Amino acid sequence: MRLSKAGEYAIRCMFYLSQQAFGTLSSRRVVASEMDIPDQFLGKIAQQLSRAGLIEIVQGAKGGFRLNRSPEQISLLDVIEAVVGPVFLNDCVLRPQSCHRSPYCTVHAAWQRVCGQLKNELRAVRFSDLTQPDASFIPLSDSNLLNP
Repeated sequence: MRLSKAGEYAIRCMFYLSQQAFGTLSSRRVVASEMDIPDQFLGKIAQQLSRAGLIEIVQGAKGGFRLNRSPEQISLLDVIEAVVGPVFLNDCVLRPQSCHRSPYCTVHAAWQRVCGQLKNELRAVRFSDLTQPDASFIPLSDSNLLNP
């Protein structure tokens, strides 16, 4: 499993906006430049973030982006699912009917459990936490997950 470039850039964009005072309008050009995001790509990503209700896009020469919610209310999972779609590790987790073995398959049960843990950890990481000076915290509930 690997996060797509769209997901990575969306997180960078949201990180930048979370560092600004709530309600601050940040120009697309500045966000792209500061976070090393291709400008055209940022426009597409911002549309997805806006559709998910995470940011507001203000059009015009003095336009830009601003958060619709405080960074405390936005998780990594919110951003990833807004841009990439539902987080799942195998088709059978998203659509159990896609495999007739799902009802009794022990691998399916393991995929469901691991996917649930991953989503819980992504949900626990808030952008307000990431922008703190000591953001090196590890929100994982089990440090053994770091060394699989």
